[in-house]
Amino acid sequence: MTDAWVLGAVRTPFGRYGGALAGVRPDDLGATVIRALLHRADGVEDEQVDDVVFGNANGAGEDNRNVGRMSALLAGLPTSVPGVTVNRLCGSSLEATFAASRAIETGDASLVIAGGVESMTRAPWVVPKPARGFPAGNTEMVSTALGWRLVNPRMPAEWTASLGECNEQLADRFAISRERQDELAVRSHQLAHQAWEDGFYDGLVVPLDELERDEGIRPDASVESLTALKPAFRSDGTITPGNASPLSDGASALLIGTRDAGPEPLARIAGRGVHALDPQDFGYAPIEAANKALARAGVDWSEVGAVELNEAFAVQSLVCVDGWPVDAARVNTRGGAIAIGHPLGASGARVVGTLAAVLRERGERWGVAAICIGVGQGLAVVLENPDA
Repeated sequence: MTDAWVLGAVRTPFGRYGGALAGVRPDDLGATVIRALLHRADGVEDEQVDDVVFGNANGAGEDNRNVGRMSALLAGLPTSVPGVTVNRLCGSSLEATFAASRAIETGDASLVIAGGVESMTRAPWVVPKPARGFPAGNTEMVSTALGWRLVNPRMPAEWTASLGECNEQLADRFAISRERQDELAVRSHQLAHQAWEDGFYDGLVVPLDELERDEGIRPDASVESLTALKPAFRSDGTITPGNASPLSDGASALLIGTRDAGPEPLARIAGRGVHALDPQDFGYAPIEAANKALARAGVDWSEVGAVELNEAFAVQSLVCVDGWPVDAARVNTRGGAIAIGHPLGASGARVVGTLAAVLRERGERWGVAAICIGVGQGLAVVLENPDA
């Protein structure tokens, strides 16, 4: 088996819902990161790319008809370069990374672009197609931006609760207070802002449509300001717009290949893990996914120097960190999704690219990137810094 390496990483700034990237189609977002990734990959020609694997969660609008292939074509890659789109909801671009790394390891490819895209702003409303023509009654438009829609009535009600309600249940189950959630959210904003000030993201982000930084970061966020926000899912709940990730637009991409296929490697993909449990418990699925990935890499938690965990909600992030034998100070040291944003199909590749950069910045050898996924799943990957 051949080792798979992360040879490059790039993403767009993540825009707010209805914000600076609202006018950009998802396939154009994808094309932007593919073109930028190859532009930065010294010595790599477009025709050397064996495949493009892109993640996308919605796929109901302009991202339909295989947005991975469409993005590759719009990026100017030769028509001989294939493209495919995969969907594991919030973990879609991490799933794409898994697929790319397996292709490298088995010898099916030597250079693959893996990534993902989501425009939650431009996700359309859909109308169920009637079984018979010209129904007499009215019908309802359903938003495809987030969460369950057109639910099969055979599904148990507890499985199809809203993502927010599922996380309120986690808060009850694990006694996660509103104060802890707000504190984590403030930390996310402060660290993300400082990362931009330090120039950490300069090499990872390609500006787009005059947006140069992640649009949702609030450097002035404080526990006091977040305390004033009302609960979003229960009148007496703990989850607010301030301690959950926002709806976002953006794209991310990784260059995955053999060690000698392109630029100097950033990190080796050492282990992968996927885990599933009851759909309503999706928030803490990353706990076991990360444990599996570490076991497959032959690495113990005591050796892990950095963790990138997608902050879908502060609740689930705290549950996961509490469930791992890891110093919380090593988690999301350059901010998380509560501040940066969470365009569903793009977040998995974002955390991988960020982790590779953090490992190099801190001189750490081993790191874990993990993400929770609606409908009860979690994914995780272990990276090794070759220069540690």
